[in-house]
Amino acid sequence: MFRIEPLGRHHDRESFDCGNSDLNGYLKRIARQHADKGLARTFVLLDDSDPQDILGFFTLAVCEIRSEQLPPQFAKKYPPIVPAAKLARLAVARNRQREGLGRHMMVRALQLALQVSDNVGIIGFFVDAKDDEAGHYYRQYGFIPLPDDPLQLFLPLATLRQVFRSPETGSAE
Repeated sequence: MFRIEPLGRHHDRESFDCGNSDLNGYLKRIARQHADKGLARTFVLLDDSDPQDILGFFTLAVCEIRSEQLPPQFAKKYPPIVPAAKLARLAVARNRQREGLGRHMMVRALQLALQVSDNVGIIGFFVDAKDDEAGHYYRQYGFIPLPDDPLQLFLPLATLRQVFRSPETGSAE
């Protein structure tokens, strides 16, 4: 059975390889430092049969964006600078790619962003896609490309609320 938990010292970061040296390096050398400094939170996907082996990870952070960068239908609703949550990184181990593990982590990241919105003001969830293929992947979850940079994508809070139910009430928000 799979589970997602915050990255800890006991997880085997050194063995993780997603095929991208930047993502591998972030997990191995920077993710715990960012967590300790309060800059970002990294969550790891594990299999109960080998709970030290990281199958994938994602990192969440907060960000600010200039509302003029948003699609026009959203930009006009907000003040000049607005807060949001951000999916800073998402990676699946090379030997486990194309098994739906990225989707499993993405759904959890979206749920966590919705939980953040229950306690902190945000307008939505952002992600920077590394390429067109990644952009397509995020668009399937309802992310909208920003007008000036189609690889920077935005998921409005209202869309998140339509997709997920509130964990506290069990009802749609």
